Amino acid sequence: MPALSSYPNVWNTALVILQGKGFSLHFDKERQHWLAEKDGWDFLADDPLELLGLIAIYEHHSPNSNVEYWWKIDQPDLISEFDPETT
Repeated sequence: MPALSSYPNVWNTALVILQGKGFSLHFDKERQHWLAEKDGWDFLADDPLELLGLIAIYEHHSPNSNVEYWWKIDQPDLISEFDPETT
């Protein structure tokens, strides 16, 4: 059994971490989306764990401006390595 897995009982922990990082949080009940915002950057996800993952990508890159595909890393192509049928 894994030490931790993606499950709704982990969502509050993700939200507390994001709030601790200074993000304002919102849940769009109508569309069932989670949103976070900080310093003019906004993020949208289907659940708090996805939101935390998106913000980890943002923090990894530390972009100065919201240019197209600022988040993208193409190499190495791990998706193809793990599942060659995806390409």
